Amino acid sequence: MRISTKTTYDIGSTQINKLQSALNRTQQQLSSNRRNLTPADDPIASARALEVTQSQSINTQFVTNRQNAKNFLGQELQALNTTQQLIADVKELVDKAGNGTYTDSERAMLATELEVRLNDLLAVANTSDGAGGYLFSGYKSTTVPYSMNAAGGGATYQGDQGQRTLQVGMSRQLATSDAGSTVFDNNMTGNGSFVTAPDPGNFGRGGGGKISAGTVTNPVALTGHNYSIAFSGTGAATTYLVTDTTLGVTVPSPAAPAPYISGAAISFDGQQFDVKGAPANGDTFTVAPSRKESLFTTLSTALTVLRQPASGTAGQARLSNGLDAVHVILDTAFDNVLAVQADVGSRLKELDYLDSAGEDLELQYAGTLSDLQDLDIVKAISLFTQQETTLKAAQQTYTKVMGLSLFNYIN
Repeated sequence: MRISTKTTYDIGSTQINKLQSALNRTQQQLSSNRRNLTPADDPIASARALEVTQSQSINTQFVTNRQNAKNFLGQELQALNTTQQLIADVKELVDKAGNGTYTDSERAMLATELEVRLNDLLAVANTSDGAGGYLFSGYKSTTVPYSMNAAGGGATYQGDQGQRTLQVGMSRQLATSDAGSTVFDNNMTGNGSFVTAPDPGNFGRGGGGKISAGTVTNPVALTGHNYSIAFSGTGAATTYLVTDTTLGVTVPSPAAPAPYISGAAISFDGQQFDVKGAPANGDTFTVAPSRKESLFTTLSTALTVLRQPASGTAGQARLSNGLDAVHVILDTAFDNVLAVQADVGSRLKELDYLDSAGEDLELQYAGTLSDLQDLDIVKAISLFTQQETTLKAAQQTYTKVMGLSLFNYIN
């Protein structure tokens, strides 16, 4: 069989080119540490690697989201801690103000200090979130949450009830804020079921009666109505009559005035409380369903109580009734802030768990990508050496074959 010189050249150069291409490919694999240089090398592995890479990117974004969530919740936790300390300071001032030996001017000084605490509380409620918004304004993040009322009487909430959230996991959205109304305005008056209060006119009549916060004796019997307890007579002849002002009937109906005994329990419709001291003829006390009251309103009420004259039996009774009511709401407010604080703490704890799970997932993704893409270095180096030797041998033999000629044997 004859083989032309051109065919010999073509076959040799083609083979050398193939060997050179294979060597170059192995060299590229070694330099990139990748088994598949193009999707065509292994379409299934390449598609799977793309899916894993996308999942890995999403997991990385969740890491960023969780860090942002921790920043927001950490700021809120600090604000709540400050709020708790402010409430504790106010309770201490209220306790001091109840000292019967204090003069009106001394209580006025306590009121001045309390006003500073009120302004401090407003600053905490309007804390910035560090991202151009406010922590406690709900979805209205750029709106200042609270503004003091011009006529006094507390502050007005200007945010909404929303809780901002972040996607911190594949199937988990976490609240990164709490509405100011949940933190500062969610405080029930009285004992949480009903609230007792003296009529403001008792002071003018010289009444010295002090009413307790009371307790619920039978939740089923509670009506949610408003009541008044009217006192008549003086001294040992003092009596009282309970009236359901919602229905306009006495309790029980009909009822005769009951003799008043200082400190004795007054019970009706599932609720019980007592009145101590000496109510004046015509004095009244009220009982109404508990309602939510803003902490700012409570502090403003405390300021009003501290700045009122408290001389004499009537003044001391008004002071005691006012401070007792304030103290009860402060206790409720403290517990409410503590509950929100515990909730924020649980969210931070959950973020720690999600971080741990995210780290495990990252390792899993990295391992999967390594299996799909990474090169077996030992095998590749061995192949590279083999291909390099083969190429050199081919080049050398090609040179010798191309040097063969009939003219070399003709003398």
